[in-house]
Amino acid sequence: MMSIDGLGEKWDTLFGAQPDPPPLLVLITAAVALVVVSTRLPWRIARNAITIAHEGGHALVALLTGRKLRGIRLHSDTSGLTLSAGRPTGPGMILTLLAGYVAPPLVGLAGAWLLGGNRITLLLWVAVVLLLAMLVMIRNAFGVVSLLVTGAVVFAVSWYATPQVQAAFAYAGVWFLLLGGVRPVVELQRLRSRGRMPASDADQLAGLTLFPALFWVGFFALVNIAALVAGALLLAGPILTDAGLTI
Repeated sequence: MMSIDGLGEKWDTLFGAQPDPPPLLVLITAAVALVVVSTRLPWRIARNAITIAHEGGHALVALLTGRKLRGIRLHSDTSGLTLSAGRPTGPGMILTLLAGYVAPPLVGLAGAWLLGGNRITLLLWVAVVLLLAMLVMIRNAFGVVSLLVTGAVVFAVSWYATPQVQAAFAYAGVWFLLLGGVRPVVELQRLRSRGRMPASDADQLAGLTLFPALFWVGFFALVNIAALVAGALLLAGPILTDAGLTI
């Protein structure tokens, strides 16, 4: 069992600021995340984290807009489904549909803000709490296993790993959310152009609003690129400043 002093130390670590990571670590983790997003097999495996954030975005906004959340399903092909009950039209349904594709980079942007304040351990613990909260609404076995494994890895890093490993893990994860939020929008439009996603979020939004589906695909892309740029400035901005470059 951990002593009171040990718990106090963990508490201080959780809410305190960690040392600045080496600039090279920030750049290397960005490069690793870019490689994962850009290559087929690593992306196929890691994309599940994007799906978790995507469906979590739908679920959170559904609850915030007063809809009743029925459940979340995560599938082995990295697709997902969030079911909520309420009016089939109106602002609540529109915002719920909007939230999915923009959620991963916005979560990454929030993570970049925490990392900008050197709150590395806090970021990891917030991730664990969010995964546990989402677990309650999972309605299939693969989804349960996926969240448990993801949460266990994040918890193990936050509890047992050295500050250097925590920093590398946190920066890689945030870079991946920022970069990985853009590719699904490209994939969405590619599949739509082939007629393979007639009931996509963008098409459902088109049916609820005056704007066509392509408008909503463009909206997703603009939000995600803006979040990527802002997050990159938070993460790499200090390095550019130290190098004498203006942002």
